[in-house]
Amino acid sequence: MASQLPKYPESVYDFTIKDANGNDVDLSIFKGKVLLIVNVASKCGLTNSNYTELNQLYEKYKDQGLEILAFPCNQFGEQEPGSNDEIQEFVCTRFKSEFPVFGKVEVNGENGFPLYKFLKSGKWGIFGDDIQWNFAKFLVNKDGQVVDRYYPTTSPLSLEHDIKKLMGIS
Repeated sequence: MASQLPKYPESVYDFTIKDANGNDVDLSIFKGKVLLIVNVASKCGLTNSNYTELNQLYEKYKDQGLEILAFPCNQFGEQEPGSNDEIQEFVCTRFKSEFPVFGKVEVNGENGFPLYKFLKSGKWGIFGDDIQWNFAKFLVNKDGQVVDRYYPTTSPLSLEHDIKKLMGIS
């Protein structure tokens, strides 16, 4: 029996990934929502401001079709050293975040997570392929297509206009 070659993903909905508890999550459950996908870290200088603002965006728009997907990553200065359980505890206790937190991943290199390879495959000009640091952000439309990429230093609240546009909110 010949094995089939994996098809190239056409949208983020083609991925099934592990959440922080090790459960499979089929990203197709987010069809029809605007997604903000962020690689996060607990011990970064950008942690407090990013989590605070991500929570504000989520609280304001979660009922209108926004979903934030957080992917812990320890590739930048080893600023996410904890286990998935420790990361989940940190995010839920310190920041009271309600958006999904997934299992720890690598976003760059040979072991780069397939979802991140897909996210980075767009034409991003000055960004190049690699994620630069913790809290790089990808904005995904309701069809599962990446429409924009933002630097780690970009404030989540500054994305509000772009998010509202994709959700059809004026």
